[in-house]
Amino acid sequence: MFSRLREDIANIMARDPAARTALEVVWCYPGFHAIVMHRWAAFCWQNEFKLVGRFISLIARILTGIEIHPAATIGRRVFIDHGFGVVIGETADVGDDCTIYQGVTLGGTSLGKGIKRHPTLARGVIVGAGAKILGSFTVGEGAKVGSNAVVVKAVPAGATAVGNPARIVQKEINNAKEEAAARMFAAYGVTPNGDDPLSKALHGLIDNAAAQEHQIACIVALLKSAGIACDGLPLLDKFDPDQLNRLVE
Repeated sequence: MFSRLREDIANIMARDPAARTALEVVWCYPGFHAIVMHRWAAFCWQNEFKLVGRFISLIARILTGIEIHPAATIGRRVFIDHGFGVVIGETADVGDDCTIYQGVTLGGTSLGKGIKRHPTLARGVIVGAGAKILGSFTVGEGAKVGSNAVVVKAVPAGATAVGNPARIVQKEINNAKEEAAARMFAAYGVTPNGDDPLSKALHGLIDNAAAQEHQIACIVALLKSAGIACDGLPLLDKFDPDQLNRLVE
C-alpha cells in the first residue's frame, strides 16, 4: 500500500510543475485523495460490502468534487489534475499513466445492467478539461482528447480527438524526443500540430478556390488579348482568401 502511495506522489511531482513537495501533494491535491479513497471503496465493493463502497465514494465526491464509482477500474500512476467535476462511471477502465483534467466525464450511453457501458482508456491517455467520452469503446494507447471534446467512437492509439462530435487527428510526431515529451505532458490534451481536421479541410478548400480564381483571371486576360469579348460575364465581389482563412481559424 505504501509503495503505491509513494508511486502516486512521485508521479504527481513529475507531471505537475506546480507541485513543490510531497507533503503538499498529500495534503492539497484532491486528485490524489480521490484515487486513495477509490481504492478503499473498490476493496469494499469487491468484497461484497457494496453499500460501504458506495458510501466511501460519496464521501470522496463531497470532499474532492471527483466521483469515481467503486466498480470502476483505475490503473497505476493515474493523475487527476484539479479534478473538480470529474465523473468516472461503473464499468469505466482507466489504464496506467493516464491524465484526466477537471470536468471530464467517462459516461455510459446504455441502460443495460451487467454489461460494459463506459469507455476504456488505454495506457498513457490524456483527457483535456471538460471532455466527455461516452460509450463502450476504447481510447487507444497514448491518445489525447482535447478540451471540451465529445467522443462517441473509438480513438486510435496515438491520435488526438477534438471537437463536438470529436474528429480524429492522427499524430504527427517527427522524432522520438518529441514523442516522449508529448507522452509525458500535453496540457489539457493540447498538442503541437493538433489542428481541427475540419478547419484544415476548410483552409484547403479556400486555398483551392483562390487558385481557381487566379487561373480564371488568367484565362479571361488571354481571351481579351485574343480579341474575344468577355463583357457578358457577371461581376462578382473580390475573393479574399486571407479574410476567409481568418474566419475559419
